[in-house]
Amino acid sequence: MTLPKFIITMDGAFRLGMVNQHKDLLKPGDQCIGGGYYYIDYTTNRLLLDRESYDFGPPKWHLLDTLKVPTAYRGLQIVYTYDDNYHDDFIVTDELTIEYHD
Repeated sequence: MTLPKFIITMDGAFRLGMVNQHKDLLKPGDQCIGGGYYYIDYTTNRLLLDRESYDFGPPKWHLLDTLKVPTAYRGLQIVYTYDDNYHDDFIVTDELTIEYHD
């Protein structure tokens, strides 16, 4: 069953799509540093990220300075919500430099 999933890679690539497994978003040579699930909230103009990849764990945002995001998501605030009742939401678009690409 395909679900809306995302991954981030060590070189800052942000990939998302409807896939069976997070590894389906990898390209040859990628080093995945976590992933999870996504939802686009058009009412608040946010790309909401949460949970974690069973294979790669939660996103390790602290390893990145720049996130390379597809241009289709320009203008959306990207927010990762931790599911641990300990961490505050991580506002990706405030904390990391975002580079958009086609």
